[in-house]
Amino acid sequence: MCGIVGYVGAKNAETILLESLRRLEYRGYDSAGIATIFASQNKHKTEIRRAAGKLSNLFALVEKNPCPGQIGIGHTRWATHGKPTENNAHPHYSETIALVHNGIIENHFDLREMLIHKGQKLYSETDTEIIAHLIADEKKPNKSLLAATIAAIAKVKGAFAVAIIDETESDTIICVKHACPLIIGLGKNENYIASDYSALLPYTNKFIILEDGDFATVKKDEVLVYNHKSKLQKRSIITIDWTSSSAQKEGYPHFMLKEIHEQPIAITDTLRGRLAFKKPEIILDDVNIAKLKNIQKICIVACGTSYHASMIAKHFIEDLAQVPVEIDLASEFRYRSILVDSKTLVIGISQSGETADTLAALKQAKKHGALLLGICNVIESSIPRLCNKSAGTLYTRAGPEISVASTKAFITQIAALHLLALALAKQRKKITESQLLEHMNALLTLPTAIEAVLKLDLEIKQIADHFANASDMLFLGRGYLYPIALEGALKMKELSYVHAEGYAAGEMKHGAIALIDNNMPIVILAPQNHVYEKVASNLEEAKSRGGQIIGFLEKNDEKLKPRCEFSIEMPQVSNLILAAVWTVPMQLLAYYLSNAKGLDVDQPRNLAKSVTVE
Repeated sequence: MCGIVGYVGAKNAETILLESLRRLEYRGYDSAGIATIFASQNKHKTEIRRAAGKLSNLFALVEKNPCPGQIGIGHTRWATHGKPTENNAHPHYSETIALVHNGIIENHFDLREMLIHKGQKLYSETDTEIIAHLIADEKKPNKSLLAATIAAIAKVKGAFAVAIIDETESDTIICVKHACPLIIGLGKNENYIASDYSALLPYTNKFIILEDGDFATVKKDEVLVYNHKSKLQKRSIITIDWTSSSAQKEGYPHFMLKEIHEQPIAITDTLRGRLAFKKPEIILDDVNIAKLKNIQKICIVACGTSYHASMIAKHFIEDLAQVPVEIDLASEFRYRSILVDSKTLVIGISQSGETADTLAALKQAKKHGALLLGICNVIESSIPRLCNKSAGTLYTRAGPEISVASTKAFITQIAALHLLALALAKQRKKITESQLLEHMNALLTLPTAIEAVLKLDLEIKQIADHFANASDMLFLGRGYLYPIALEGALKMKELSYVHAEGYAAGEMKHGAIALIDNNMPIVILAPQNHVYEKVASNLEEAKSRGGQIIGFLEKNDEKLKPRCEFSIEMPQVSNLILAAVWTVPMQLLAYYLSNAKGLDVDQPRNLAKSVTVE
């Protein structure tokens, strides 16, 4: 959830910290703060600036009251323990120590009681402050900052990434990583830390990815990684080929609109090098397809938008590879009987590769002997590192996605899962060469089809403007488009705070129909496929109750167009890529309706991009 940054070098830390936090604000925007250390009258002094609310409040505060120094840490918060106030904002401070934290300390109540019993005064409601006091307490017998941190963390239970600075060791940032993301960016005579690559892309593209249980000392000219016994560890350096401009708006009013328009390129990148027409075959270099030859069942675990992608994957895999597929919300999977074994493939889908519930579900499945496969966007994140020891990871190659509401990450998940289903189908000899070529050629048309949909944005905006005051909406679809109806409703809820529900169109009469009145807009997805007549009947059922029909129809649909108050003519595309193409207008509708209401599109209230806590 929260975003962490750090810098040590010869430059002004304040500027780098603030700019890096700006790139991480999608991870949380309840409050923000920075801490630096600078030399004052032959001693080192910590300066802390914190502000409740958006990051702009911190920028204004620092402009009035600068925070000097060449080493520092910063934080943008998504509140878990304690209200989003300045008092609860990070960094937290004890004695000579300041720290920032992403995650949850599960035993913080017990630790709080212990500290209070020892006479320690606590100033916030957060679990984070407790870590600062624990480290300060451990330092008193003249331990080094690293040794004190290792000793303090041994008392802590939960998921956490922590960055610490200390006036008495003013050239060093200490990092701790357990079940929350933390990376180290490498520069020349300067080094950085962050929760996410995107924060550091303007400064470096070379990174060390910390593993669970790692402690690191980061100085301007040295990075050392240790385990909990202070034993040095070897960690490889990776190069990320994302550009810093990909994390900028580049003239768009919002990151979300930019990322919607990047989808043709993102799809092209997802497909690049994976379609071999000569044989034909699907090439998935990072997936060990041979290991999947004898699987008898597939379970997919995911959350939110990625869960909707898993619903589409179930269709793809069962239709093409003819392997039974179960789908589970990751947050539910691990709290029931887990019926998987060595003949089961468990797929975890996560844009960030750090989603706490999905990662935990995969770890549980591994204990039962299942093969693991990740579908992720961020290379060397936690889920890929877990799955690469098993069946591997299929990267979506969407590039950095900054807006909290997922767009290009979702659509590339659909494309990647389609590729996986085709690879499994070929391996199991369930698809002919001509059928495989048909799917591959359809996938090649996907970027162009999405570009055609993007040209409909003005028409979609007009519909969104008309319904800007709606309080409730229904989204209806069948087959491959039922998950898209769910995704459309989720986007509407996330962005516009409209109570929106997605339904399989045939289920509307089992409850949702009672909600329909003359004020309710109803989005109906009605391509001319094998369930067209059924959807047409559902449309009539909704219309007869007074619903305001917004029909997404195929071109020249003269039957349903007159039955709709508003309609959008979708480009005619192969049914094989229908789900991905018809996703785009759902994104645009939610975007424009939110914008019409004057809401913060990129940072919806109460949400964060990467959910790294349970």
